Amino acid sequence: MHVGEIYSGFKLLEQKKLEDINSIGMFFYHEKSGAKLFFLENKDDNKVFSISFRTPPDDSRGVPHILEHSVLCGSKKFPVKEPFVELVKGSLNTFLNAMTFPDKTMYPVASVNDRDFENLMDVYLDAVFHPNIYKYPEIMMQEGWHYELNSKEEDIAYKGVVYNEMKGAFSSPESILFRKMLESLYPDTQYGVESGGDPEVITQLTQQQFLDFHSKYYHPSNSYIYLYGDMDIEEKLKFLDSEYLNYFNRREVNSDVLVQEPFHKRREMVTEYPVSSAEKEEDKTFLSLNYSVGTAVDNELYLAFDILEHMLLETPSSPLKKALIDAEIGKDVFGVFESGILQPMFGIVVKGSNEKEKYRFQEIVEKTLKNIVDKGMDKKLMEASINIKEFQLREADYKGYPKGLIYGMKCMDGWLYDSEPWIHLTYESVLNKIKSQLDNGYFEKLIDRHILKNNHSSILVIKPKRGLEERKDELLKEKLKNFKDSLSEDEIEKIIQDTMKLKKRQMERDGRENLMKIPLLSLKDIKPDAKKLELVNKKIQDVEVLFYPIFTNGIYYINLYFNTEGVEEKFIPYISLLSTVLGKVSTENYYYEDLAKEINIYTGGINYFSQPFAKNGSSRKFYPKFIVRSKVLINNLPKLLSILKEVINHTGFDEKKRLREIIQETKSRIEMTIFERGHIVVANHVSSYFSPASKYEDMLNGLEFYKFISDLENNFESKADEIRHNLERVSKEIFTKDNLLLNITCDERDYNNFEDNVGELISEFKNNRFDKIPYKLDLEAKNEGLMTSSKIQYVAKAYNYIDLGYSYSGSLQVLKSIANYEYLWNQVRVQGGAYGSFASFQRNGNMFFTSYRDPNLRNTVEIYDRAGEFFKNFNADDRQMVKYIIGTISNLDFPLSPSMEGERAAENYIRHVTYEDLQKERKEILDTKVEDIRKFSDLISSAMIKNNICVLGNEQKIKENKSMFKNLINLFE
Repeated sequence: MHVGEIYSGFKLLEQKKLEDINSIGMFFYHEKSGAKLFFLENKDDNKVFSISFRTPPDDSRGVPHILEHSVLCGSKKFPVKEPFVELVKGSLNTFLNAMTFPDKTMYPVASVNDRDFENLMDVYLDAVFHPNIYKYPEIMMQEGWHYELNSKEEDIAYKGVVYNEMKGAFSSPESILFRKMLESLYPDTQYGVESGGDPEVITQLTQQQFLDFHSKYYHPSNSYIYLYGDMDIEEKLKFLDSEYLNYFNRREVNSDVLVQEPFHKRREMVTEYPVSSAEKEEDKTFLSLNYSVGTAVDNELYLAFDILEHMLLETPSSPLKKALIDAEIGKDVFGVFESGILQPMFGIVVKGSNEKEKYRFQEIVEKTLKNIVDKGMDKKLMEASINIKEFQLREADYKGYPKGLIYGMKCMDGWLYDSEPWIHLTYESVLNKIKSQLDNGYFEKLIDRHILKNNHSSILVIKPKRGLEERKDELLKEKLKNFKDSLSEDEIEKIIQDTMKLKKRQMERDGRENLMKIPLLSLKDIKPDAKKLELVNKKIQDVEVLFYPIFTNGIYYINLYFNTEGVEEKFIPYISLLSTVLGKVSTENYYYEDLAKEINIYTGGINYFSQPFAKNGSSRKFYPKFIVRSKVLINNLPKLLSILKEVINHTGFDEKKRLREIIQETKSRIEMTIFERGHIVVANHVSSYFSPASKYEDMLNGLEFYKFISDLENNFESKADEIRHNLERVSKEIFTKDNLLLNITCDERDYNNFEDNVGELISEFKNNRFDKIPYKLDLEAKNEGLMTSSKIQYVAKAYNYIDLGYSYSGSLQVLKSIANYEYLWNQVRVQGGAYGSFASFQRNGNMFFTSYRDPNLRNTVEIYDRAGEFFKNFNADDRQMVKYIIGTISNLDFPLSPSMEGERAAENYIRHVTYEDLQKERKEILDTKVEDIRKFSDLISSAMIKNNICVLGNEQKIKENKSMFKNLINLFE
């Protein structure tokens, strides 16, 4: 292609070789419609398409977010109610979603299948340009908000998917914090409002405002089209032009993101968040110092501040984190660098503090940073943070997300603000520039200019308030009652009719004619054979080695699996505590700060965690492992092995103050994830009522462990010696040669070098044998209602189908697809208003239903209970079954990075999942018929009758339904 030439209406404006990511960037402009397009050409077969729009909101009514949901609810060419869901059911996509940001909305898709990729593009383009929102006001009612009233006698209520999603988001103090950080720094811009929607004002959004927003911003002239991967670009340009863009004329769209004028002095903001009636308010405040840092189009500052944030706040040797922890201002410290906005934000956050510490917090931050500026930053610390960032950039392993998707998001960080789309894709020269200036005070100057001398800053206090949520609920009830009382008979009747009309639409099934319009692959497009992840079994010094040969671009991925079956049951939680302590406390030869620097300078990271691996086909047997996961460039292998020897065999557990800090931080981080992963938390916890593997997992990483770590924090002084002793004991019982299984993923030509070096590490381990403990885990249906200040619920119900006499079949994965995107989607999400609901059927027999950000409780459990009846009467034609099968295969065939392939192969080996098992599963999926799905109705009904329930949610809602539970528990203190 030649710059200046026109291809199907697209003029090629610029072409650039991007060596750092092994791609060629091509920047096009569609002359008729005004659309901009950036193509990253390379050999990656996992192709990505995205169309994005600059969508700066004027207020917090959430119109960008509601629109993101709504345009995917049917369009001109694809008039079914949920084309998005139809694609999920029957596509080989490797990514399919949409995302709302503070100033943009993105619609990305990815697939390795060419035909599937074109289908995804077609549906998404028609959705954004020709949505059915103009035809059906019920779409905004469902996805955004509406008044719900089924009869004149009942109380009026607010319902809506986004309304409930944001109620859930605003239940988390961390979510409130992150939203208020932007508001405090950029009050006069679009960042000062909530693009996702504030539940208190979402209900002010009108249908006309909703439509006007789409009409204004969803035009090609305001679009950013992105293509990535190995494809025929001329074919794609022709499709875009002829099918969509050629029907639009270029126009001016005022979508500018406003710039906040710098402050003359630091701004202060105080906000309250709700806690339940049983929670204490002491030590629950968040303090945050926030700074506006340049602009997103400054690629050097963009990368340098990312490194600086890691340096100051993300490692055990980070000086600012250490100073704040030492001062005991709070129990956890972390940093935030938000670079995906026009004026990036750097934040320093203390969690578990009190409002009175506000001034001391600011003093310590400024004193510590001034000391760094005056005396200089530790050279090794700078090298460590640069190295870890450089390793991440070169490896480009985004753990399941397509590489092209992440590159596309990085493009938007400059492109959206009228800079070149590739400015954040080139990092080599910027890194070299930063490295070359380390001795000239590079980072010290950044700190001085952008933090210490920066008045465009804010101090934010997010403090707890008991009774706040109850008071808001009372006001809302009063508001809705007064509203209903103010209505005439005709107005009440209209709301009832609107409610009935919406429910009728929700319950109506799409006609076959419309469903046929959704493009679908055939089973011939599916590979009949499962991918082989072939391990080479070896032995080094009598230790079993699982070698996975694959090109890794000069990196060793080394995983050490230690059997933990010799640890007594009462010490199981200490296995998990050990995983959080290793690498963060001192060893025989390294102070913990120096150890952190060594790890980050010479490796790509070392992680420690523990996990039980359920045996394939068994509801009782599992293999608990302590896992040490590491990665390193080949030339640094000896250094990595030396560090591993030091950490595993020579860690000391006698630093009382440091142990307390780690325990406090661990508890804090668990709390931060509970609301974000509430559906997984309750699903795993309810499974612990009946499953030995899940009970063990709960003691390691779930709510049982949270209870354990809370007890250690609350009683640390009296338990300090016990903690030290137990960590030493568990460490000795785990780290023996007999317990070790090695997994190495690397290029075949690099294996011998690994074998020559790793023997030194293996010889360090003692040959101590510990007898396997026959665990008598306490399995009991506790049926807990876990009460919090949350405005929504996470509802789970589960049992083990193998214990009921059933066995695993690949067809269960097809059942899962149908349950997720047919039954639960329609019942729990569409009609119930929850943000999501999920099913799972595992090889060890565990099955569960769980919901996410759910306004309901009892209704959702009743929906689970009716699932068996639904599947007993399930019906689908051949085309629908093909769709479900393809969607199921999509999850199996998800592209894995080299490190993930090696890990998956090792985990299959540990679980006794053979290639024959995987092939059998695949064949059963491909052969699944309607009758097979119907046969599972008894399995589901039998599991639901066991009545194992766990709910995490609103205190008042749970108390209202207390008859459903055996135990009501205040989750947080």
